Amino acid sequence: MSQIARTPKQLGAAIRRRRRQLKLSQAALGSRTHLRQATISALESGEVGTQLGTLVDVLAALDLELVVQDRSKASPDIADLF
Repeated sequence: MSQIARTPKQLGAAIRRRRRQLKLSQAALGSRTHLRQATISALESGEVGTQLGTLVDVLAALDLELVVQDRSKASPDIADLF
């Protein structure tokens, strides 16, 4: 799975898609990461303020990794214009 996520909401949506792909509930993912279901929900909703350690733990539990690279020059997303 390779996706570009430029906003907290986009990152949360990518995490939600992966969790569902693995057929995990938010509670089950919370158990794997020792986080509350509400924390998983907040992360998937793109709420700001998620700790970096929390994000890394969730990505690891979903067998995902974070890649930092130069931003591509793709056309802007319509949602980003507003």
